[in-house]
Amino acid sequence: MPRPVQHPSHPAKKSPAVRSLEREQRKQAKDEEEQKLEEGLEDTFPASDPVSVTSTSIPGGPKQRKH
Repeated sequence: MPRPVQHPSHPAKKSPAVRSLEREQRKQAKDEEEQKLEEGLEDTFPASDPVSVTSTSIPGGPKQRKH
């Protein structure tokens, strides 16, 4: 049996089960998107730390020349 063609100006009324399924699918897609974003942020976390201003050199006087 062919499915009826839905015209955009006359959408078919959806059953509560269909509306619930669509809500769950949207929620799942949003959760997956947020999870991907969280993973991306975790992967780049060290790069987001501020630059360290600590110097690792040891201060000292100039080298003396041998004559």
